[in-house]
Amino acid sequence: MKVATIDQCPVGMLKGVTADGVPVVLANVEGKICALEDVCSHEDLPLSDGELEGNEVVCLYHGARFDACSGARKTLPAVRPVRSYPVEVRDGEIFVDTA
Repeated sequence: MKVATIDQCPVGMLKGVTADGVPVVLANVEGKICALEDVCSHEDLPLSDGELEGNEVVCLYHGARFDACSGARKTLPAVRPVRSYPVEVRDGEIFVDTA
């Protein structure tokens, strides 16, 4: 499902979107678009409110860190990863598969 254009998610930035009713955070890691479920596994708050530092999404609320592309947990207080989704970029448009 198309969720955004590449212009809406510049390098080094996060963007919250919805794909098939699922909240998704897009991360532009040095030109590579990655997609994670937009819910921190620590306290169910939106990761899209946070920041992208290098290749890690940093939750604004309690500082938990996740790999922006795999969703792997990097630091406490999160103890579980977040789900990652396949992304395809075609003609400047970003598509995410949440199935």
